Amino acid sequence: MVTRVVANVVDAGVVVALLVAAYAAVNGLVFVLNPRGFQVIEVGALLSVTSALVTYVLYATVAWSTVGRTYGCHVMGLRVVTRRGRRLHFLTAFVRAVFCAVLPIGLLWCAVSRTQRSVQDLVLRTAVIYDWIPRTEAAGSGP
Repeated sequence: MVTRVVANVVDAGVVVALLVAAYAAVNGLVFVLNPRGFQVIEVGALLSVTSALVTYVLYATVAWSTVGRTYGCHVMGLRVVTRRGRRLHFLTAFVRAVFCAVLPIGLLWCAVSRTQRSVQDLVLRTAVIYDWIPRTEAAGSGP
């Protein structure tokens, strides 16, 4: 569970960095378009939280459906796979990302589960495995 929490903290940092970069880019564009009347754009709490959730869902969906891991998972040597050990389909990755964003406390189920699965893993039939060596899906068939 500790590795999954650390991976999620790293991923939260990635999301914050993406949002800060986007905020700076938007303010930079506004400045370039109107330098004399420039004022820093103020963002409310609701927009900030919504933007963070949407960014996390997009980030996790793309990462899980393409390479099977987010940057946080990469750092901690984790990979999200189906029960058969394959990469998640886009729709499954999207639903899992939404589930993780809306119900992050579901991760705590890992502490009491014999199979160390979160609520998201149980519902969507996914698994988080240790996988330190980067590989392709066909890598297991050769010498």
